[in-house]
Amino acid sequence: MVRESPDSGAIGVEGLWKIFGPRAERVLDSDDRFLEPGALREKTGCTPAVRDVSFEVSPGEVFVVMGLSGSGKSTLVRCLTRLIEPTAGRITIGGEDVRAASPARLRELRRHHVSMVFQHFGLLPHRRVIDNVAYGLEIQGTGKAARHARAADILSLVGLDGHADSYPDQLSGGMQQRVGLARALAVEPQVMLFDEPFSALDPLIRRDMQAEVVRLHREVGKTMVFITHDLSEALKLGERIAIMRAGAIVQIGTPEELVGAPADDYVADFVRDVPRSHVLTLRWIARPPEEGEPLDGPALPAVTLIKDAIGAASSSSRPIRVVDGDELVGVVDRVDLLSFLAGQDVSGLDVSGSDASGSDAVATA
Repeated sequence: MVRESPDSGAIGVEGLWKIFGPRAERVLDSDDRFLEPGALREKTGCTPAVRDVSFEVSPGEVFVVMGLSGSGKSTLVRCLTRLIEPTAGRITIGGEDVRAASPARLRELRRHHVSMVFQHFGLLPHRRVIDNVAYGLEIQGTGKAARHARAADILSLVGLDGHADSYPDQLSGGMQQRVGLARALAVEPQVMLFDEPFSALDPLIRRDMQAEVVRLHREVGKTMVFITHDLSEALKLGERIAIMRAGAIVQIGTPEELVGAPADDYVADFVRDVPRSHVLTLRWIARPPEEGEPLDGPALPAVTLIKDAIGAASSSSRPIRVVDGDELVGVVDRVDLLSFLAGQDVSGLDVSGSDASGSDAVATA
């Protein structure tokens, strides 16, 4: 995967506020800003959509922002390029202060450095697929031959070979979203912003598009900010995830950190039904070896998912050595794994591969 240069795709957000209403600046300068959104609306007529949000996205990272409807996540992503004008705060993309950009520079930033993929595809129905994909390049002033060549390459990248001359209404919903994705990639942006792009798609198509984003990120390495209300989508795509509630960020962490150490009851409720063994790794449950405990058992990387270690545990009477390169992180044995799984209401599972009745067990943890 080709990563961006060290600073080109980095995003920085510090103290970001967006308050809708006639006296937004006045509210921000008063203690009223600390009121809960409902109380603030009742007192001032203003709605705080984004409240004092700060985070950083590293170059080449997939950063997911998730929350329920009304949590402020879509407003947040639109503030990044000032499609919605922030009330206060600092935003940088590739080290450039976005809020200080002139209208001309802002247009340049949107055309050349940042692409956005929305839930509604916004394709031009009277234009062929190849012209839809090349539209951003056309706006940039790229010649027809060059932009069509680039568009054809991107269509191949997203699996739409043979559809260049089709029109949008001749394509399925999933294929139309691929066109939208190709259009965003065609301008070679440093940063890609996704605002719930797959939420209107059928579940199977949605799963395919999620896999497509994972594949594309592996191949092109763009910095991505992905907005979703779907936890499974967030866990699948995000290297780190920010959970929003009432305009504020409640917790930022890796999928493993959110599932294993939720910051509060709100996050815990979010991740309650997640099969923890599908997210947490051996690093999470590794323990120091006991005195005299044999260390000649199988070795597994610390990043191995707990569910994937069950086979190794069942085939050896020795504890598994959990390693990070040449370093011993700790050990886990059958009892450790069984105790962990039992905590997920699957106490009937035997790590040797059979349930209490002796039939083959299906690990659902």
